[in-house]
Amino acid sequence: MKKIVTIVGARPQFIKAAMVSRTLKAKGFDEVIVHTGQHFDKNMSEVFFEEMEIPYPDYNLEIQGLSHGAMTGRMMESIEDVLLKEKPDMVLVFGDTNSTLAGALTATKLNIPLAHVEAGLRSFNNQMPEEINRILTDRISSVLFCPTNVAVANLKKEGFDNFDCQIVKNGDVMQDAALFYAAKSDDRSTILKKLDLEEKPFVLATVHRQENTDNPERIRAIFDSLNEIHRDKAVVMPLHPRTRQIIKNLGIEPAFHVIDPVGYFDMLQLLKNCQLVFTDSGGLQKEAFFFAKHCVTLREETEWTELVEGGFNRLAGSDGNRILEAYRTMSAKQSDFSVNLYGDGEASKVIADFLATL
Repeated sequence: MKKIVTIVGARPQFIKAAMVSRTLKAKGFDEVIVHTGQHFDKNMSEVFFEEMEIPYPDYNLEIQGLSHGAMTGRMMESIEDVLLKEKPDMVLVFGDTNSTLAGALTATKLNIPLAHVEAGLRSFNNQMPEEINRILTDRISSVLFCPTNVAVANLKKEGFDNFDCQIVKNGDVMQDAALFYAAKSDDRSTILKKLDLEEKPFVLATVHRQENTDNPERIRAIFDSLNEIHRDKAVVMPLHPRTRQIIKNLGIEPAFHVIDPVGYFDMLQLLKNCQLVFTDSGGLQKEAFFFAKHCVTLREETEWTELVEGGFNRLAGSDGNRILEAYRTMSAKQSDFSVNLYGDGEASKVIADFLATL
């Protein structure tokens, strides 16, 4: 029986890992799950794990609230203790967080093979901490699981064909999750009734990236634009307490519906029933596509370039005029969302099947 240590640190990573864990278990793997504690999320209560059918972490390192360097260093120290104790055959990491990089560096220094899920993604913006995390993790991984053809092409352009690693196109594990949980969310979410949005048109918006929230000019322009859009169609924004405090300090007053952060089932219901998405999140751009919704990205670049090229997503940055123009254009746009960009919902099975051959 092969032992795999899976390292996660944020709620989206738990959801992705849950999909892979099911298939690893079916294949007979012995999996040990390590939660670094990077993102403290009140939605990640006992109910979260039970309702989402997610395995509880075997280790919770409870490392959070530190600078990038301090957090990554503390994580590496604690992860090393776990790996020396568990002696896994492989370490599995997801995405592009500090937890991803800490797990990758620690495994590599201990000469433990490393597999990276969501490899090959590039925004080509090295000012983003996530871009550095994903580039470094890719470079030291033994197995690179790529969600798209673009991700594979990125690695090949960077010369990964000449490195000692294996590149596998497996599809997107978040599509697996969206398909698995979508039906369940109908019975487990009352968010639309709570917000009085049943059968009412609305726009879903999220803003959390520091490049927007920590820049007064950008965050003000974004909120002013959403206030203007709200005059035409209701805007709903789940907002992190940190960002809520920032806009309060700046004297920004949202005219639209600002709500507390929501759980995954509630977010799926908002996605399934909205008419358009505005976000600076990487994951939500993709989930909008899963539910056949056009998206306006409040950034100047995206790692999901195929969505822009296909006309499903539009980059608007934080410029008010561009945001409003994108709202008008994308609201009227018709697209064929049946195109297969992210696989057939079997990405997790491809991962487990491949790892079983090693």
